[in-house]
Amino acid sequence: MMNVTLRQLRVFQSVVQERNFSRAGAAIGLTQPAVSRCIRELEGQLGLQLLNRTTREVALTDAGRSLAGKLDRLLDELELALQDVQGMASVRRGKVRVASSPTLSANLMPACIARCAQAHPDIQLVLLDRVQQDVLGSVRAGEVDFGVVIDPSSPEDLHCETILDEPFCLVCRSDHPLARRKSVAWKALAGERLVLLDHASGSRRLIDQALADHQAQVTVAQELGHPTTVFRMVEAGIGITVLPALALTAAELQGRALAVCRLTPRVDRRVMLVHRKHRALAPMVALVWQLVGEVAGGLPSGV
Repeated sequence: MMNVTLRQLRVFQSVVQERNFSRAGAAIGLTQPAVSRCIRELEGQLGLQLLNRTTREVALTDAGRSLAGKLDRLLDELELALQDVQGMASVRRGKVRVASSPTLSANLMPACIARCAQAHPDIQLVLLDRVQQDVLGSVRAGEVDFGVVIDPSSPEDLHCETILDEPFCLVCRSDHPLARRKSVAWKALAGERLVLLDHASGSRRLIDQALADHQAQVTVAQELGHPTTVFRMVEAGIGITVLPALALTAAELQGRALAVCRLTPRVDRRVMLVHRKHRALAPMVALVWQLVGEVAGGLPSGV
């Protein structure tokens, strides 16, 4: 296979225009020996002589004339193509599609969308609100630019970046015996009836693991898809719950006779940004990726 370089073609183009190695070199910032070397290398790659050298000037061979006749247009087209690609680095207009799971969609992404609209008004952050497995599927299929998820269990094909560590907390009715404590040990949940997020949530796997690690055998009274429904069940006295701190917003708790307690030892869930491994983010997408991380970094890390 030929290994012709852009530098060799540029040198040949200059020699064709100047008809002299020294003048061609001066025009493109090379010495006369460097010009001669480039021409020899080009002729060696093509297996043809392109120039006839004389003491005063150089003359094109038939092969040289054939190449020269096509070269200007080809190099112009290549330069335009490279300029177009280079221009992508400065693109700051368009849509960035992001998928996230419900708790994150409700309690993290609104601030991200507002920040994006303020900082980058020509970029539209389009949110897809999906359960965690569907978020991961959308990322893997290339349907979205990146996802915001809870630490996935099998991320081998994904590039992951942690943007927030937040603890799990106990939520119970204010008249529940555990509500009088500032902190509650995981093992103290043994024998309790729990209302939990279902297994579509990225948090459920972590909650089950924490209960098992601390030998807290519980009865799962209900499994639900959204924290708001969990709060209603707890209010009705159906059970207590374990939820991530991000779900415990003032709006969700306002007007509810509920207490929130720290669980000890602290068990965190990691909120992560994910995209397909070995796929570079477009500059516009990288801006939004960074923005989401900055917004998450400004959130409180516990209760």
